[in-house]
Amino acid sequence: MFNSVFKIIYFIELLLATSIRKIYTSGKNNSDLRIQNRSNIELFFLVLNGIGMLVPIVYVFSSVLDFADYALPGWLGWTGVALFAFAICLLWKSHYDLGRNWTVVVALRHKHELITSGVYKYIRHPMYSAHLVWAFAQIMILHNWIAGYSFLIVQIPFYWFRIRNEEKMMIEQFGTSYTTYMEKTDRLIPGIL
Repeated sequence: MFNSVFKIIYFIELLLATSIRKIYTSGKNNSDLRIQNRSNIELFFLVLNGIGMLVPIVYVFSSVLDFADYALPGWLGWTGVALFAFAICLLWKSHYDLGRNWTVVVALRHKHELITSGVYKYIRHPMYSAHLVWAFAQIMILHNWIAGYSFLIVQIPFYWFRIRNEEKMMIEQFGTSYTTYMEKTDRLIPGIL
């Protein structure tokens, strides 16, 4: 019974998380992107990322992956629900704080500003942090070896690759302002990483 409830809750939270992205993507004019570091590797990771998000939807709406189910205590599933809610809030806050500076791809807009306030005062990549929290929450909510872990498996290599490229681009654009900012903040988790 818990598994069905958690599937429904997961899907609702997934809709909320993707709605935030849709809100901040719609109406964006990408013609003003100045620096765009798009590579085949990044496109490959974006496709994997999409698959990592699609697998849980298959699990929620079909029984195809049920062979990989396992049992966890209900309290761990509810902890995952709370973590996912936190990830949604962090995702919203990081989009809100970036405002017009946010881009889907690794790029800068004309008149791009270095944002060091709000959640960016504490971590440089809060959207990626939100996605990692989401990935760990997914493991706790979806008690399935494939659907539960699918997002985390693609997130770690994708963000390892992407963060290096983003930080290189930001150093090239903002120089010592960004390197000073890097010294004062952590990448993903305040006080840890």
